[in-house]
Amino acid sequence: MFKIVTDSTADLPKEYLEEHNISCLNLSYILDGVTYGQGKELDPKDFFDMMRAGKMPTTSQVNPEEAKTFLQKLSQVEKEILYLAFSSGLSGSYNSARIAAEEVMEEVPDCRIIVIDTLCASMGEGLIVYKAVQLREQGASMDEVAKWVEDNKLNVVHVFTVDDLFHLFRGGRVSRATAVIGTLASIKPKLHVDNEGHLINIGKVRGRKKSLQALVDYMEEKTAGFTGTNDCVMISHGDALEEAEYVRDLIRERFGIENFMINSLGPVIGSHTGPGLIALFFMGKER
Repeated sequence: MFKIVTDSTADLPKEYLEEHNISCLNLSYILDGVTYGQGKELDPKDFFDMMRAGKMPTTSQVNPEEAKTFLQKLSQVEKEILYLAFSSGLSGSYNSARIAAEEVMEEVPDCRIIVIDTLCASMGEGLIVYKAVQLREQGASMDEVAKWVEDNKLNVVHVFTVDDLFHLFRGGRVSRATAVIGTLASIKPKLHVDNEGHLINIGKVRGRKKSLQALVDYMEEKTAGFTGTNDCVMISHGDALEEAEYVRDLIRERFGIENFMINSLGPVIGSHTGPGLIALFFMGKER
């Protein structure tokens, strides 16, 4: 059976990764002068509390040498590796993994590595991994799963809102004026990840509760006429579990879906969105 690997940016629960024997390449983040992600971790709640206290983290992509070391180690045991990578529209990590895979395959000729740019982030990337695991367990080959991912990755819909616009301003996603005026008027943005894997602002709503309801309205719009299945809907949050559960309950009530995976946003993605993010991921007719 082939090996599935992904990045820490997939934001999947550790229990899920362990249960399905999925290896994870960690991206690094720096907070208060300390580098995390490579064996040293912060609890997500502690991370977001530090951000609330004014600490400003920075992140770094995986470089080719880090990716090569990771894949070399795996290649000693695994002869078929499917790497489902973080969006190239948000990080250079995919390109580092692609370069590393080519070098490892030259050095270990009996090892095949397929690296796919999922054009996904957070639990959108996680949803791709979830679907790949399902197909593998149904007996699909690595090539069959890779083809499914390439054919369906643009059907993975990401929609989210944040509580604090200043973190998006820091990352260049909104202007300072938008952050100031939006904060004063309790304007909450609605954002998604587009077909190039970039973060795009697609609307705004006044008030937190309405912004959460708008996520579910977007799901209704994007799943209308969709012939695929949403056997699992994923929700990630920036230390805002109650609101994530509120979105889950709205979806359950409106669509009758019962299978959800809810998990905390990881620090790498969370560095750019801040605490209070609520993100919804599902399969739809288009992004």
